[in-house]
Amino acid sequence: MSKYSHFMPLLALYASSSLADPPKPAAPAAPPPTLVEAVNVKVDTVNIEATAVGTLRAEENVIVRSEIAGRIQALHFSEGQTVETGKSLISLDPAEYKATLAQSNATLNLNNLSFERTKDLVAKNLASRQAFDEARAKLDESRAHQALDQVRLEKTEIRAPFRGMLGLRNISVGAYIKPGDDLVTLVDLSSVKLDFRIPETYLSQVKIGQTVNVHVDAYPNQEFSGKVFALDPSIDEETRTVLLRARIQNPKGELFAGMFTRVALILEQHKNALVVPEQAIVPTGKDSMVFKVVDGKAVPAKVQLGVRRTGDVEIVSGLKPEDKIITTGQMKLRPNADVKILDKAASPATASPQNK
Repeated sequence: MSKYSHFMPLLALYASSSLADPPKPAAPAAPPPTLVEAVNVKVDTVNIEATAVGTLRAEENVIVRSEIAGRIQALHFSEGQTVETGKSLISLDPAEYKATLAQSNATLNLNNLSFERTKDLVAKNLASRQAFDEARAKLDESRAHQALDQVRLEKTEIRAPFRGMLGLRNISVGAYIKPGDDLVTLVDLSSVKLDFRIPETYLSQVKIGQTVNVHVDAYPNQEFSGKVFALDPSIDEETRTVLLRARIQNPKGELFAGMFTRVALILEQHKNALVVPEQAIVPTGKDSMVFKVVDGKAVPAKVQLGVRRTGDVEIVSGLKPEDKIITTGQMKLRPNADVKILDKAASPATASPQNK
């Protein structure tokens, strides 16, 4: 036996290990999917609007005045009261007008008798035709005076010309008024008129019947809607604007004449439009794009934008109603990157204190 025989097993082991292939390094682990938030494309109606400011006016507004002079005998209303058409508001002392009417009636009766006698005499050829014509003229004149005095007597009762709400009165019982004196204001607020101006560049798009949406400071969270029913046929030379008038129904009496309003005139409507949140849009030079979630991957899609609204934007082309788009985290995405949609309900930001 060789003196090196006891080294042979070790040499064989070394040779076998030296000739074997070296171990391959482990493959790097795939990066985890990027957490993103995503929403479905929304189908909505998008309005193309012209904005303006306007002023509300009462549907009807009059200052009640007397047509005759007289002393106020009675008031039949309370300030702020709603009255119906024809309701008596103020009574003037009718004594003088009743006496004048009685005088007119007596004169009418006398002239009627005179006319009848003259007619009989003419029939018997005992009076001239001229006498007959004069008697008839006096009768007609007395009838006219009687009708005029009757009208004056009726005007001692001042009545509401339409249904509406009374304002604050300026008179009291016993006051003597002259024709034309202001007595009380009467307004009809069952509906209100809205006057507003828009630039003449919109004139070709304006049509009778278009919708206006209105906000007033008194009700900041409420929107009122109406319809355009008239426009001024002339353009203001200084501002180059056209005056439009719309009508807004006011069944609850919330709107008052003189209110300042912010107006949105609906010029056109895009129904069944696709709308996405504004933060989903990624500018790429002159173009815009979004990331869609397709089979767990972020797929870029070029889109054409339409009307922008507060918080969202209309998509004219590039998306379908069933698409799901990424709204946050898209700045760190590459095309076809793996993504995982974050469940907002389970996110740490919304977790309950006990789970933190």
